[in-house]
Amino acid sequence: MLPAGLMVAALLVGSTAHAQLRTLPANAIRAIVDQQQYPLPYVSLNNTVFKLAPGAVIYDRNNRTIVQGALPPGADVVYTTDMNGDVARIFILTHFERAQLNQQQ
Repeated sequence: MLPAGLMVAALLVGSTAHAQLRTLPANAIRAIVDQQQYPLPYVSLNNTVFKLAPGAVIYDRNNRTIVQGALPPGADVVYTTDMNGDVARIFILTHFERAQLNQQQ
């Protein structure tokens, strides 16, 4: 049996680890995922169809990677492009990140 102090410390460490903050790229462009989606390797953002770059990564609100088909329509995102103009990374914004970006505008 663990001492009570050690158990409390373990719970505190576990609860703070899940509340990790992530840093969004400075060159990220804000967009909304369109309702109409296309098969790989395409994604529609702000009524514009983009090609996903080879090795493109999509992050959900919990910073987990998801596949292109799991990208929720209407989601508020930021994305970066590679040197060819293809989408390299997409981050689905959390409520906190949206509030921060709204304040910066």
